[in-house]
Amino acid sequence: QVHLVESGGGLVQPGGSLRLSCTAPGSIFTDNAMGWYRQAPGRQRDLVAAITPGGTTNYEDSVKGRFTISRDNAKNTVYLQMNSLKPADTAVYYCNSEPVVGHPWGQGTQVTVSS
Repeated sequence: QVHLVESGGGLVQPGGSLRLSCTAPGSIFTDNAMGWYRQAPGRQRDLVAAITPGGTTNYEDSVKGRFTISRDNAKNTVYLQMNSLKPADTAVYYCNSEPVVGHPWGQGTQVTVSS
């Protein structure tokens, strides 16, 4: 089974930027909205941004104006541009369909915002 593969995380100072990428199997990417989720230690996994196949986007309130989700339908890839990062954004970031329709989660990519 082809997996979701996230990349682009790292350690960044507050106010910095990162761009995450996720390559997904065509079986879930083509006809589904895709989302970026994050999970901080001791907390549940939450949706932070989503994008429909046609490009309509939606954001969790705390990231509005700072994060931008986009997708390349030809490459089965979804991106998350994260600007003005805050320590509260520290988490493991995952992608999956939105809503999740049962495809296994990938390993995620760690984002750490710290001075």
